[in-house]
Amino acid sequence: MNPDTPIEPIEVLLVEDDPGDVLLTREAFEEFKLRNNLHVVSDGVEALEFLSRRGSHADAPRPDLVLLDLNLPRKDGREVLAAIKGDDALASIPVVVLTTSDAEEDILRSYRLHANAYVQKPVDFERFIEVVRRIDDFFVTVVKLPRR
Repeated sequence: MNPDTPIEPIEVLLVEDDPGDVLLTREAFEEFKLRNNLHVVSDGVEALEFLSRRGSHADAPRPDLVLLDLNLPRKDGREVLAAIKGDDALASIPVVVLTTSDAEEDILRSYRLHANAYVQKPVDFERFIEVVRRIDDFFVTVVKLPRR
């Protein structure tokens, strides 16, 4: 990649029900001047509506990256991950599981459901912000994402 070529912003969907973690993620995007567009939904049902552009999300953009918590109301993250990776129209969207769980069962199941990465959320504010920055950096500057 040519360093003089501007990096085009990507659409990021954060699926997170904890308002504190949403705030931290927004702050990470602001602190590191990440130009990406962050969209937030708070449960699994709303995530699938956003991804399929139904209901109040009829005009939603197609995300280039999904940051997915596992423990969500109405439909948990595992079900959302299975739905994304089981849908030919959505399966190519990278999904990073971003959760507090360090349970081996959750890690294995996420990868069996074809998560692209599994990241445990740090509890420390500075480390959380650094993790979000690194995820963004990897998926924006290192990885080649499919064209929309």
